[in-house]
Amino acid sequence: MFDLIEKNMSKSRSSSPVEVKKKHSKHKSYSKDREYRSRHRDRSRSRDRKRRHSRDRSSRHGSSKRSRSRSSSTERIDIFGRALSKRSALEEKKRKEDEELRLAVERQRLIQKKLMEEKLIEEQTARRVEEMVAKRVEEELAKRKDEIENEVLRRVEEMKKVMEKQMLEELEKQKQAEIRARHEKEEEEKRKRVELEVIMAENERKIKEAQQKLDEERLAMVEEQRFIHEERLKMEEERKKQTRQEQNVILGKKNSRPKLSFSLK
Repeated sequence: MFDLIEKNMSKSRSSSPVEVKKKHSKHKSYSKDREYRSRHRDRSRSRDRKRRHSRDRSSRHGSSKRSRSRSSSTERIDIFGRALSKRSALEEKKRKEDEELRLAVERQRLIQKKLMEEKLIEEQTARRVEEMVAKRVEEELAKRKDEIENEVLRRVEEMKKVMEKQMLEELEKQKQAEIRARHEKEEEEKRKRVELEVIMAENERKIKEAQQKLDEERLAMVEEQRFIHEERLKMEEERKKQTRQEQNVILGKKNSRPKLSFSLK
């Protein structure tokens, strides 16, 4: 069987993996049919042996009955009180049962061995098929190496172009974002500058108003001081005048009676 599989495998080395799988499935179905026929033959043989055994047993049973009837007077017994002829029949029956059991075990062993051999053959066949497929794939890859490399290079170039395009788009987005940010910053600085100018103008106006008010207050203070000074001078002049008058009065009393003068001030 293994030689047949070897021949089939050598014939299918140039065939495709699909044909190899078909042949492998045919081989499995052939193995299953052969196993089924073998089991059927074993069962038929077993039934034939049972029939022959039954006929032999019935014939022996009849002859034993006749022999027992002839030798009933001279039949011997063993130490357990059983007839020796009956004991021999039981031993023979047990021996046959043991033999049948041994044969059944042997048949089962052979079946298991056969199944293991078939499984081993199937595994070896599958492994060789896999090796053939792998070799065929490797050969095809070796044949198409240049084509595959060119395809890989083409896809790499396409991917590079796509990545470059995406990178340029991203750079453009970043540039536009920077321009917008710079414009917004300039607008913010301009707005702050205008606000600062307004604040400075307002502060300058307030400073001017405060300075004007301060000047007015200083002028008022100067005027007030001048007025106070003039009043002081007037009072001083009046006091001096009064002092002179008093002195004149005193001097007039000594010399003559002073003339009275009435004047409106």
